[in-house]
Amino acid sequence: MPILDRYIAKQFLTNAVLLMAFLMAMIVAIDFSLNFDEFVKQARLWIAASGGEQAVRDASGLQIGGLAVWAVIDLWWPRLFLLFGFLLGPVLVGAMGFTCAYLVKQRELVAIVASGQSLWRVARPMLLCTLGLITLHALNREFIIPDLAPRLTRDVKQRDASALRDFTTDAQGRLLYLREIRVDPAKGANAGEVQGFFAWERDQDGLITSRTWADSAKWQDGAWELKDGLRAPRGVMENAGTGARVTPQPIARLATDIDPTALKLRRFEGLAANLSTRQLSQLIARYELMESSPAIQRRIDTYNRIRFGRVATLASTFLAVLVCLPFFLRKEPANMLTQSLYAAPVALGAFAGTLVGTTAAVPGLPATLGVFVPVVLMIPLAIASISSVRS
Repeated sequence: MPILDRYIAKQFLTNAVLLMAFLMAMIVAIDFSLNFDEFVKQARLWIAASGGEQAVRDASGLQIGGLAVWAVIDLWWPRLFLLFGFLLGPVLVGAMGFTCAYLVKQRELVAIVASGQSLWRVARPMLLCTLGLITLHALNREFIIPDLAPRLTRDVKQRDASALRDFTTDAQGRLLYLREIRVDPAKGANAGEVQGFFAWERDQDGLITSRTWADSAKWQDGAWELKDGLRAPRGVMENAGTGARVTPQPIARLATDIDPTALKLRRFEGLAANLSTRQLSQLIARYELMESSPAIQRRIDTYNRIRFGRVATLASTFLAVLVCLPFFLRKEPANMLTQSLYAAPVALGAFAGTLVGTTAAVPGLPATLGVFVPVVLMIPLAIASISSVRS
């Protein structure tokens, strides 16, 4: 890479990293100030769990403050990967503005033009760095955020998100409650173990006909292998009489369509935006196998909008940078503060339009095409902006 490209790329990446770090630190600091009491309360709970109430009374302010800061770090470090995607667009435009402002201030842009170089020679390394950061965001979205999804469901009051915290219904109408799920992708797509397995069988009227429970269960050969599993029909319990002892029957296996993969997908269904494209495809495939209904179709459309909206967001981010480029890349010296004021509403409008266009349904268009409306609208704007640069 030529020296000029390396110099401009270094300036651009340095500005992008500093701006990203500043915005992230500001967001975390605001959250810490707004929820200060909750973080201190969490620190006291940790002290009480290890040493009892006396340890809380004996704890110093420095110890409580240190644990409160650790609670902030523990809560927010996974969210920083999510913030990276939300802040990337504004950061790229801001980094481009700061880089061009520095070149104008040092009269380096004038020197480059005077040497016979085109302004696109200055823009090239910034655009290449923009593509690199957008690619990094795509990798972050597909490989890092899905693994951090359990931690992204937490708040300051909820430290453990490893449990499935609601009931699940299978195809046979059973009601399942699984206290804690451990899915091990290294052992296969459907390798998983459950701690605290409970299942209630129901009749057509929804009334409980039997109850099955076990301390733990493992998925094997299309069924859950129950450890010390027991089953008690409702009729036995009703006819036992007052003071009678009901003896449940042992049960070793329970066949159901709720396998570890289905549990994992259902578990994060409320945060589908944090799933990978592969997981979203699996979720869509499961709904497509169900009986078609307006509610099922709405869910499929929602997940398709999330899946294809990611591609549209990446394309729109790059186009937004192109649209804002002429405000800063100027042949003659200009006041960069004024240019920033001109560029700010354009950039904010582009990113806001992208957010709305990739999340809201467009009447008359399928979800797979409606998310690309912002891209289609921004392409002529980007062409016009590029053509306006006096290189």
